[in-house]
Amino acid sequence: MEIKFDGKKALVTGAGKGIGRAIAKKLVECGAETYALSRTQSDLDILKKEVPSINVVQIDLQQWDKTRETIAKIGPIDLLINNAGVAKLAKFTEMKKEDLDYVMDVNFNAVFNVSQVVAKAMVERGEGGSIVNISSAASQDALMDHAAYCPSKAAVDMLTKCMALELGPHKIRQILTKQNWSDPAKSEPMLARIPLGKFIEVEDVVNSVIFLLSDKSAMTTGECVRIDGGLGIRVNSILPTIVFTGFGKRAWSDSAGPMLARISLGRFAEIDDVVNTVIFTLSDKSAMTNGE
Repeated sequence: MEIKFDGKKALVTGAGKGIGRAIAKKLVECGAETYALSRTQSDLDILKKEVPSINVVQIDLQQWDKTRETIAKIGPIDLLINNAGVAKLAKFTEMKKEDLDYVMDVNFNAVFNVSQVVAKAMVERGEGGSIVNISSAASQDALMDHAAYCPSKAAVDMLTKCMALELGPHKIRQILTKQNWSDPAKSEPMLARIPLGKFIEVEDVVNSVIFLLSDKSAMTTGECVRIDGGLGIRVNSILPTIVFTGFGKRAWSDSAGPMLARISLGRFAEIDDVVNTVIFTLSDKSAMTNGE
């Protein structure tokens, strides 16, 4: 399944390292005019050397007004990936206000801020667009010392649904991806809860994000795609030996007039919409999506 973004402009936050960096590089490979945002100039300098055609922008997303001005100067965005994220770990009773503000500013407020600027321009242009928000399995699983981080990601989950509801009529899709922990040294207890028996790799997230941004997933909006090897199933006893199962759902399209009013994208799913999702689900590109 080849995906190309020729003629599209993409924006990735938190693109200096890790998942965001890999997504930005893949978008360039797929033909998109790509803007990589990071607060660390040295990371952007290295990225620019690796990918000369990429556009790099140094910005601290905690600066609300400056961020809005910077995004506006980039111009119309077709594809937005809100990836920037931080964590400050402490006991709930010992969390400092400045640390709480920092986590919420980057993990939630920045997603709201950047998306608002980009989505408003999308609405004005009338050409639609795709927004993918990177969340975490921690948005649903309470963790010790994560009293700031977990709620910040849970807020992103609900924001994604609210955006999908309001922006669907403008052909703007919002999708949420969640991944689990990938550092065995810190997360070994989690491994026993993952049916596929391994932690995700950066490529697992990149493949899913690229698919969700594309027209191949044109009828997917407001949904959470967990890339966690089945952690969300919460299997704690017998782990399956089948390595992958996928389940596709489609909206009713026969004798369902009242249902149309409930679909934010304003149309029923076509056969191609289901086929594209099934083909992606069957492929190794979605190797860490299980039981969803």
